[in-house]
Amino acid sequence: MTFALGNLYEESAALLNITNRTAKLSRVPPKVLVRFRAVSKQWNALFDDKRFLNNHKMTFRFIIATKCKIYSVSIDPVIVVRELPLGTPGLESLQLITLIDCNDLLLCGKERGAVVWNPWKEYHTNDLWTTYDFSSDVWIDHKSKTGNDSSSSIESVSVETAVSLNGTLYWVCFSNKNDPLCYNISKFDFSSETWDTFCNLPCGRNHDGDALVLRVFMGDLFSLLKQCIVTKKIDIWVTENKIYSEDGGGVVWKNFMTLSDPNLPDLVETVRYYQPSYFIEGKRLVVCSCDNTGQAWIYILGDNELISKTRIDDMVRRWPLHCTFIPSLVQVPD
Repeated sequence: MTFALGNLYEESAALLNITNRTAKLSRVPPKVLVRFRAVSKQWNALFDDKRFLNNHKMTFRFIIATKCKIYSVSIDPVIVVRELPLGTPGLESLQLITLIDCNDLLLCGKERGAVVWNPWKEYHTNDLWTTYDFSSDVWIDHKSKTGNDSSSSIESVSVETAVSLNGTLYWVCFSNKNDPLCYNISKFDFSSETWDTFCNLPCGRNHDGDALVLRVFMGDLFSLLKQCIVTKKIDIWVTENKIYSEDGGGVVWKNFMTLSDPNLPDLVETVRYYQPSYFIEGKRLVVCSCDNTGQAWIYILGDNELISKTRIDDMVRRWPLHCTFIPSLVQVPD
């Protein structure tokens, strides 16, 4: 009995020690955390744990960019907007046209060139339409080519709603924007440098003002948000199985969430028709979008109703770019 109690005491003390250490590290600035990776395998694993990153006091879920500034937006326990420093080369004069979450890094498309950036850590500047090949450790220039399934008549709903999953870029595309049956997901194959149709979608747009946004869900699945501008109804679809870039034919969609309250907010404004950014947390849907005046809002929805709405204060100018982003300690390739 004494031996068993002794083991229980030691295990409890070790667990308490880990909990206290995690709580303390969650208050350490991200750039300093990187130095601690070499302390032990346990610490290195901790910094790759999404739960630790999500609980860090400086963790945010949205990036918002205006013509001259970039901000992070934290959601829990309250919505907090922080201006991010612009000491990053390539970002001093912004002129950004796109923000894309690329597997723990942020791709900032510019009028000329692009910046691959980890807002928690560092950057890399390069020409637009080049990609980093991790296997060969080089940046590669890509010519514009189309695959056998592609067509010059294929268009994307919005470049800003592109997603990156396991090194492959995916877009929601259509051949006829007013026919819901003509929508699919296309991908860019970096090995062959071609665009190809990947899989069908469970729905398309019926009106120009409909929201239709693709996102990565739970690390290796897709989610799709659809809102009808007429009825305000919101549907969230998710894929049943893990996404493999070589097997779009096996993708199966299921309805994950439906909100049908006619008083729900419009997620797509009718001036510039910018698509919203969103993420799913449990049974909550969290959305960032602009209204018809260009003012940015954060909406939290669930249980078929609008739970809260928060206007991003006046420090953020109107008509900003925005995207979802979960911070990481991933290093940007040189």
